[in-house]
Amino acid sequence: MQDKVTPPDPGVDDLVTGLLTASRVLVGVAARSLHEVEDIVTVAQFRTLVVLSGHGEMKLSRLAELCAVNASTAQRMVERLSTAGLVARRTNPDNRREVLLTLTDEGRRVVDTVTEQRRHQIARIVRRMPTSSRSAVVAALRDFASAADEPEPEVDGSLWGFSLLSDQGQEPAPRRK
Repeated sequence: MQDKVTPPDPGVDDLVTGLLTASRVLVGVAARSLHEVEDIVTVAQFRTLVVLSGHGEMKLSRLAELCAVNASTAQRMVERLSTAGLVARRTNPDNRREVLLTLTDEGRRVVDTVTEQRRHQIARIVRRMPTSSRSAVVAALRDFASAADEPEPEVDGSLWGFSLLSDQGQEPAPRRK
């Protein structure tokens, strides 16, 4: 019996190639943005902080799942981040055997500092793109992030919800600290 071969989807190959090319740019942006905090956190530790920032308070098992690591690796990461004052642990009031994890104010400051650096670097690139193609890129990237189970940023004035451009295509007013 022959296995059924799925016919190639030319749109998928083109999109994958485009995303790989863009990811090279974004990896460079990410690496440069971590320069300011490289003596505080590693790349893996920063990803842990970002997951906590984006998903909020959670159990260790959920953090391990979202970071795609085993529970013991997540536990060691949380221990280091807690010692550094970036992650706080508290007993779950609904189940005293569980511990809930959240960012501390300093952990949030690290995430916000790096995110702000990334936003500035990406904004410089976006400004060089044709205005007519920006909306399509935003829609495609939202679909991509959704397919990867990445949470949508909240529009609350935080860096996660901060828009690079207003509806009129103008630069936003500077953020207030």
